[in-house]
Amino acid sequence: MEKAFTTIIEAVGEDKNRDGLQDTPKRAAKAMKFLTKGYKQTVEEVVNGAMFESDCNEMVLVADIELYSMCEHHLLPFIGKCHVAYIPKGKVVGLSKIARIVDMFARRFQIQENLTNQIASTMMEITGAEGVGVIIEAKHMCMMMRGVEKQNSVMRTSSMQGTFRSDEKTRMEFLSLVNGR
Repeated sequence: MEKAFTTIIEAVGEDKNRDGLQDTPKRAAKAMKFLTKGYKQTVEEVVNGAMFESDCNEMVLVADIELYSMCEHHLLPFIGKCHVAYIPKGKVVGLSKIARIVDMFARRFQIQENLTNQIASTMMEITGAEGVGVIIEAKHMCMMMRGVEKQNSVMRTSSMQGTFRSDEKTRMEFLSLVNGR
């Protein structure tokens, strides 16, 4: 990876031996490995058995989970927040595990639409919930720094599964909780 970053530095016309760039390929490779660490994680490792029996059958919402991902089309960041809700059916997942699931999928080359669905499907699978709702709001550097250069645009995506899709009241409760914060 360091060699690839050296090639990029030279391809843009920079001197790879310039004082400020001498260690850049090594630092950039280390940063890219961190930014894509989700490829080395599995749901089982992230959840780590933190599933607990519970009589709770009301909506559980974790809002404003910050996320940082990389657009798979331009390898530029998109940054935002994720809201995850589910209706437990006999068991709940440890609170921090929800944020870790978001991070695991976000730390891969992504498009926001797929990221939203991956989080929702994983939550449904691991919890056996009656339903799951996920909303992501993010700003994409590929749209802000290049192309149309629109600084204030925000992309919003949602994935509604189970009762969040089939029951309008559940969906509306989720949306009102997210919008009312």
